[in-house]
Amino acid sequence: MRLALAQVTTGPDPRANLEIVREQAARAAGEGADLVVLPEATMRCFGGGRLDEVAEPVDGPWADAVAAAATEHGVTVVAGMFTPNDDGRVSNTLLVASPGGERTSYDKVHLYDAFGFKESDTVAPGSEPVTVEIAGTTVGLAVCYDVRFPGLFTALAREGAEVVLLPASWGAGPSKVDQWRTLVRARALDATVVVAAAGQAPPPGATGSAPTGVGHSMVVGPTGQVLGELGDEPGLLVVDVDGDQVAKARAALPVLANARF
Repeated sequence: MRLALAQVTTGPDPRANLEIVREQAARAAGEGADLVVLPEATMRCFGGGRLDEVAEPVDGPWADAVAAAATEHGVTVVAGMFTPNDDGRVSNTLLVASPGGERTSYDKVHLYDAFGFKESDTVAPGSEPVTVEIAGTTVGLAVCYDVRFPGLFTALAREGAEVVLLPASWGAGPSKVDQWRTLVRARALDATVVVAAAGQAPPPGATGSAPTGVGHSMVVGPTGQVLGELGDEPGLLVVDVDGDQVAKARAALPVLANARF
């Protein structure tokens, strides 16, 4: 499977952000990618306005436009959006739109109530791990702060995931890039999976506590090796992932089979 990570900076306008989705889908397709992964909060950046103002269901107009881009360019598109929730908050949702028209979604389970930001004020947590088949590979879904919780990644691996996609809008701060790189590699090792982590590129002059991104999108193999990484500038990272690599890693390092708790 060839995957592309689109490291972009989205803004407050969902319509303008759709143009970013279309552009990145076209670029990824031109590189022969099977899927393109855009960051968390692709629909609207954090700190760009009320999330409930833009929230739509996964069969709404914004998701329809993402799905149309997937069909037009023949590439699965993965992007972060916000969907309505019954309690008045929204869900931080990861949309997966395939070229054939199928849609899968995952609602972020672990909410970012940390470092002075309280996501749970406006976002309701999801409750279920989700996997999806992409290009013949079982792929698990996670979002940003989920990376601090190993249990989700091992649960996805036990459900058959060989690759876990991790869109993010990582909060900046002292040692935060270091933490990001360490955590992504650790989760790959915990679950012996490939982790494909697509982050928002940092916007110029960002202030406040909203997590707007630090870049450093990366793909990490099942034994912790970095297969590709960007810096903090926008860019497209394209990496070929071999499913045999995961099988070999699990044969040599059977942490899932050996686990006792």
